[in-house]
Amino acid sequence: MPPTALPAGPRPPRQGAGSTVSNPDPQQYDDARLPGAVAPESRNAIPNQATTPLGRLVATVERLRREVREAHAAADGRALVELAKGILIGQLNCTPAVAARQLDELSRETGLSPLELAADIVNQAARDHVSEVAAEFVERTAAPAPAEPAAPSTTLAVRLRTAESGVLAAADDTQAVAESLLTNALGPLGAVAVAVWSASPDGSLALAGHAGFGPGEAARWRHVPPGVSTVARRALQERRLVALARLNRVGLPSIGHRQWPDGGRMAVPAGTGGRIHGVLEICWPQPLAPQPPQIERQVEALAELCARTMDTASPGDFGALEAVLPDVAELVDLAEGLHDPAVVLTPVLDHEGRLTDFRIRHASSRFVDPAGRQRGDVNGALLLEAYPMAAGERGLFDIVERVHATGEPFRAHRMSLTALVDQIPLTSVADISVSRHGSAVLLIWRVEDETARLADLLQHAQRLGRIGGFEENLVTGEITWNAQLYALHGLPTTAAPVRLRELPGYAHPDDSAALGRFLRAVLRYRRPASVNLRLRRSDGITRHIRVVAEPVLDADQRLHAVRGAYQDISAQHWTEVALAATRDQLAHSEAESAERNRLALQLQHAIMPPTPPAITAPGLRVAVRYRPAETESLVGGDWYDTVVLPSGLIMLSVGDVAGHGIEAATGMVVLRNALRGLAVTGAGPAQLLSWLNTVTHHLAKHVTATAVCGIFDPGTRVMRWARAGHLPPVLVRGGEAEAFPLIEGLLLGALPEVTYAEREVRLEPEDTLLMFTDGLVERRDSSVQDSLGHLLHTAAACAGDVDRQLDRLLAESRSDTDDDTCVIGIQVG
Repeated sequence: MPPTALPAGPRPPRQGAGSTVSNPDPQQYDDARLPGAVAPESRNAIPNQATTPLGRLVATVERLRREVREAHAAADGRALVELAKGILIGQLNCTPAVAARQLDELSRETGLSPLELAADIVNQAARDHVSEVAAEFVERTAAPAPAEPAAPSTTLAVRLRTAESGVLAAADDTQAVAESLLTNALGPLGAVAVAVWSASPDGSLALAGHAGFGPGEAARWRHVPPGVSTVARRALQERRLVALARLNRVGLPSIGHRQWPDGGRMAVPAGTGGRIHGVLEICWPQPLAPQPPQIERQVEALAELCARTMDTASPGDFGALEAVLPDVAELVDLAEGLHDPAVVLTPVLDHEGRLTDFRIRHASSRFVDPAGRQRGDVNGALLLEAYPMAAGERGLFDIVERVHATGEPFRAHRMSLTALVDQIPLTSVADISVSRHGSAVLLIWRVEDETARLADLLQHAQRLGRIGGFEENLVTGEITWNAQLYALHGLPTTAAPVRLRELPGYAHPDDSAALGRFLRAVLRYRRPASVNLRLRRSDGITRHIRVVAEPVLDADQRLHAVRGAYQDISAQHWTEVALAATRDQLAHSEAESAERNRLALQLQHAIMPPTPPAITAPGLRVAVRYRPAETESLVGGDWYDTVVLPSGLIMLSVGDVAGHGIEAATGMVVLRNALRGLAVTGAGPAQLLSWLNTVTHHLAKHVTATAVCGIFDPGTRVMRWARAGHLPPVLVRGGEAEAFPLIEGLLLGALPEVTYAEREVRLEPEDTLLMFTDGLVERRDSSVQDSLGHLLHTAAACAGDVDRQLDRLLAESRSDTDDDTCVIGIQVG
């Protein structure tokens, strides 16, 4: 039975702009859709029909729209089948009837529908980007079970080829192409709207076609000015596919963002032959999950189809771009009219239409090659062959490629250009301008001239140094000033320059003598000279100026001209004045500080001499060492005291007032004398420290201190002691050293009333007790515990009488703070 061929009847007219489109035959495709996809049935659903005349009218309009969409889809399908029949006619060399019969037989044998079989035939014959995408999808989605054919891949081929048929049928109608893409390819993926943007060289975007958006929304977005950030512009700038899970989270406006604010978006540049003509933007109503690579490849293939409607060049004829196009001839004339070197470039494409290089079609007559070659050496050459160093990252080739792709011009000041000369890279600096004109690119560069560069450098140096130059011809009377000198005088550039002999009339009267010597040296004795003066300008401002001039002699050694420079040294003058005042104030402060330190040192030595007298007590040897600070400015408040009380007991104490200088020294005197007077009462060390805290808090101004106090009974060898924030004493017994337990005790002056703990220890014969300030152990690079451990090790190794032990402790101290140090040693006899 002969097969029934699909009729290729006339294509019904396309639906109007802004209408909602959908897939007319959802059973023909698989049910695999993107997350958030809307079933075709729901998009085709007709609203509830009412029995009123208006309701019946609405139902009729919806039915007619659905029939139009189905007619469009059927026409696209028939076009795809007819294309496959044409391929069979060419391969089998048969008639159209035989080709139709062969297609029908193959459909029955393979179990595929005519559309699926036609898509496979076209893919095998085309071997283009669409067929590559379909083949890739087959490899990634092929099921392991042989009983399951690759239906999803076949459906994908049908979608892409049907969409391509719709594009070819409406090659000059981007609006129809957008509707065909949504109906045949993107609708089954769950998309609800499509926008096709055309890109202009000025960076603006125009809505060339759309589907799924209302007429009002499309009208609002018909033009996007340059510089406005949108989803489509991001894809255009990055020249890659951009996928957004949720539109409202990226903050980019786009068409339909009010209708589907939480929906996903996908935008991909649409280009051919290395040129980006626009952007294909796809809208989903719900959030878009991360998509597999095969889905992205499908979208890129659809964008390439879409780009064909925006490309004015003949599609597929890539070899034609190698010919001299009309716009190239006009560009050559433009390049010849420029004063700067210019190069006209045309794209070089491979057999698949991909950009590989640019051909140097013309180098202007003013062409200057960084490598020193003539224009004939580069004319007709490939850009990367003539300048291989341009292929570097963000190099010249990337710039030209981007301009050719997007049409947005590029400008750069002082860009480095590198050329190979005998395999040696030579770099020159040039101003670059790249712009696209039709299918060609115009590259203009201005290599920086050494003379111009030095002149520009001199101009900037004069501006930064506030220097103005002049030359006065004494024969003709002509005077030349530069712009900076006019600015120094506060005069407009149209004013008459001031002659050198007239300069005294503009200077301060006190500078007349120095200015007279300067003029005589230059004009009479013909010697270079300089002078500093105060220039009184017409606006009432006085500037400090240095004038330097030299005579210019002619061939007969007669004075011909004077040239020189003015320099504004006002800032330097006032800086010197401020520095002189600062030096005087600093010298005065240093003298005051030295006097204060001298007084503090005298006061400290008067109270605690560095070599104190020895204290004698029965059965007890007491030694004291005081080491003042190495720097006079660090004179501190360390103090010690050993006194035999009327009761026969011995009070031992050391302390440290916070800070340095005369305030710390006077505070030390107050606390030391107060403790000595309080000790006469016979109170214990805890009570003494409590009273001393009251004195510190109320009688001394802003003073805090630490102290340790002990009362020793020579008869019982019992030592009672207390501490106020100070390091505890150290006991040396039998060749071992150990610090007393760290009992509670707040530093002096912190609170008005403090109660201190008190402990007692019985000393044995030959025991040595050490009381010291932190200047003996404190280090900047270690903790107090580590430094105290070193002290214990040193003290345990000390032998001999107490004086030798203290001398060795001071000699082996590792303290690096340059602070005062007090040490009291008690050795029981």
